[in-house]
Amino acid sequence: MTTLTYTVRFLTPAFLGDAEQTGRWRTPPFKALLRQWWRVAYAADHNFNVNVNDMRREEGLLFGNAWLEDDFRKSLVRLRLDRWGPGNLKSWNGLEQSTVTHPEVQRTSYKVGPHAYLGYGPLDGRGGTKLNEKVKTVVNVGECATLSIAVLDEHGPRLQRALWLMDRYGTVGGRSRNGWGSFMLTPTDGTQKLGGHIPLREWKQCLDRDWPHAIGQDEKGPLIWQTEPHDDWKVLMKTLAIIKIGLRTQFVFGDGGPTPEPRHWLSYPVTKHPVKSWGDTARLPNSLRFKVRSDEHDPKKLRGVIFHMPHLPPSAFQPNKGAIEEVWKNVHALLNELCTSSGRAYSMIADQTRRDKLKPELDHVSLVRMRE
Repeated sequence: MTTLTYTVRFLTPAFLGDAEQTGRWRTPPFKALLRQWWRVAYAADHNFNVNVNDMRREEGLLFGNAWLEDDFRKSLVRLRLDRWGPGNLKSWNGLEQSTVTHPEVQRTSYKVGPHAYLGYGPLDGRGGTKLNEKVKTVVNVGECATLSIAVLDEHGPRLQRALWLMDRYGTVGGRSRNGWGSFMLTPTDGTQKLGGHIPLREWKQCLDRDWPHAIGQDEKGPLIWQTEPHDDWKVLMKTLAIIKIGLRTQFVFGDGGPTPEPRHWLSYPVTKHPVKSWGDTARLPNSLRFKVRSDEHDPKKLRGVIFHMPHLPPSAFQPNKGAIEEVWKNVHALLNELCTSSGRAYSMIADQTRRDKLKPELDHVSLVRMRE
């Protein structure tokens, strides 16, 4: 077996939790993330022509399983952390940034904290942003641990590509799709430098299956955008909150009805806007994800990365492919608009009142379309 060793360093707080709601270093979140990106690497290796049953069998044989009747087994991938202690962040006092505009908040006395908006659940925004009373500790920015991964040589190449994807796009813990739990992997002890290629597929073609298997691309290139450099994570997370609010609330709800509205296809549930036919327990994660990275030219600064891994919602949602395509066209268009330096019209925001409310804060955001 080959042992790969990396230093894991967090760039944003990570809401990792154990049974006692203590943010603690543990291997299961990293193993789960490795499996997720292993599937993406597997799909790319098969030119996205994947038999899901074959993939799940190979995944089960590698990572362990209890469902293959002819081949139960333990994982062939062994992970170890050199520390299992709790995180050292115990209070959010002094971390939250100035409030941001949310056009659907009607109460003038209520302000939206950007950290609370992106971290709803682990963070409580009532009366000022603070840790949820059930969250005792959080893994803090700058905390490090050594992650060792032992793997049979024959599985090494694909796993190393998955690790490269984890480093570039991976996040762990609660609300990680909003950029919390962003980390970087640095090879140590003679482990070779991480490398790989972005698994790209035309984004509308990605809607032929219901699981994330590639990063989308269009005629302009990969659906990956990057913010300007920021001096610290606290301000950067405010920028990401402004972007998230704009992308979501550009879709104005109507009077409600039995069928999904455009906003529902981004993610679900939506507070006070249920879809009756979907029931109370339906969950649709957002396929647009955020990641925080060190700036390549100045490691002391941070950039936010926004990328889209499009896929069709599960069949239980009775997905309307045409409606979903229109929603994501608008999202991509708004992100592209944020790449322009002047003359922003925000024409993709159909409602003029909503456009006027979002424009002042969006005008302060500057993105770059990446060509990775």
